[in-house]
Amino acid sequence: MAYKKSKKKLQRNVETVVAHVRSTFNNTLVSIATTDGDVLMRTSAGALGYTGTRKGTPYAATQVANKLAKEMLALGVRVVEVNLQGPGSGRDSVVRALQSSGLGISVLRDVTAIPHNGCRAPKKRRV
Repeated sequence: MAYKKSKKKLQRNVETVVAHVRSTFNNTLVSIATTDGDVLMRTSAGALGYTGTRKGTPYAATQVANKLAKEMLALGVRVVEVNLQGPGSGRDSVVRALQSSGLGISVLRDVTAIPHNGCRAPKKRRV
């Protein structure tokens, strides 16, 4: 097989990005995208080496946010819009970590899906 030359990463100058935070009881996933929707970087508590129940802790979520904040500051990002999704305990700690790293947070949105009557309930159990 022929050697494939890998593409160089594009060095972008972005000032405003959107941080999509998905916080579940088992893990915290954070992806950073441009305002157009192109994902620049992403990571999770599991990707940082946390295993089992430690992935869902606020401390692990803080470490995820700190890692991404360092990479964002290198790109020249100054303003972050944050979309929070899910019921996990890492939601607030991600926002605090982004603020303490020197990034300005312009918008905080809760985009957790709420069922408006949802699926049909299972039938009654007969004994």
